[in-house]
Amino acid sequence: MDNEFHTVRGYELKNNAKKITPAMEDYLEMIYRTSLENNYIRTNQLSKLLNVRNSSVSKMTQKLGDLGLVNYEKYGIITLTNKGKKLGSFLLKRHLTLESFLKLLGCQQNILIQTELMEHVIDNETVEKMQTFINFFDQNKDILNDYILFSNNS
Repeated sequence: MDNEFHTVRGYELKNNAKKITPAMEDYLEMIYRTSLENNYIRTNQLSKLLNVRNSSVSKMTQKLGDLGLVNYEKYGIITLTNKGKKLGSFLLKRHLTLESFLKLLGCQQNILIQTELMEHVIDNETVEKMQTFINFFDQNKDILNDYILFSNNS
């Protein structure tokens, strides 16, 4: 266990054993979201959903392809590999868990922004613990109601 303090960038560098960046995660999560309805997404559609240029999507798609996460076909068609589907599923689950957790805490403002910023720095254990916390309150509505009353009076 490391009890030394670092800057945010120091923690990022120290824990950057993974090859996928937060931006790559954002792209992959969005590709996965759309793959739940369609088996593919087009470059121009992805650029609109993420508010980026087509050229940025092309560059990122190539990087994700190099990691074996997506296939890029002619006419801008992007599909997920099995590895990409597995990671994309986790990324979406992480996003939804964090968003639910913030709502459960009573956060109301900028939930999407907070979720998007926080999701890249929490690890699997934290996501699992958040989900357990959410499940606990789902199964214990009386305690949830006590928390809401306490929170509203604080």
